[in-house]
Amino acid sequence: MELEPKNFYKILAPRPAVLISTIDREGRANAAPFSFVMPVSTSPPLVAAAFAPGRHTLLNIRETKEFVVNIPPRKLLDRLWKCSKSFPRGTSEITESGLKERKSNIVKPVKIEGCIGWFECRLWDEKDVGDHVLVIGEVLGAEVEEGLMKDGNLDVEKAKPLMHIGGRDFAVPGKVINP
Repeated sequence: MELEPKNFYKILAPRPAVLISTIDREGRANAAPFSFVMPVSTSPPLVAAAFAPGRHTLLNIRETKEFVVNIPPRKLLDRLWKCSKSFPRGTSEITESGLKERKSNIVKPVKIEGCIGWFECRLWDEKDVGDHVLVIGEVLGAEVEEGLMKDGNLDVEKAKPLMHIGGRDFAVPGKVINP
């Protein structure tokens, strides 16, 4: 079956679903879900995310140069989905969705309580790429909930990180396999 080239990403699925939290220049919190996210370097530690232009999250990153990548587990799916709704700029999606803020260790934007991991980031670079803006963040601090690492990797069977398939469809890893 052939796909239109513009739909290529639909077979690069599932993708990690994250909540990116930011603050605006007045210090008001924002959070939005993204699945166009990936690590791009370990030295220096860099993570990239693609944003549609005009998103409040992108505007906040441009204003403050900081953000947090929050990795939600299955149990936060309904709240993550509420964060995807369009709220007026300055409205806290964290509060509106029933999520809880947690003070970050390094950056001003808050972490989201109940997530399984967090990357505190400073804007490294951004580039217009087609119909999106690629934001690259330097990971200043990384944290994972206690007991979720196994043999140096995330224990996905225990952590149950959300994976985005498309639209309202998500998955969680069920079994780790080895060749």
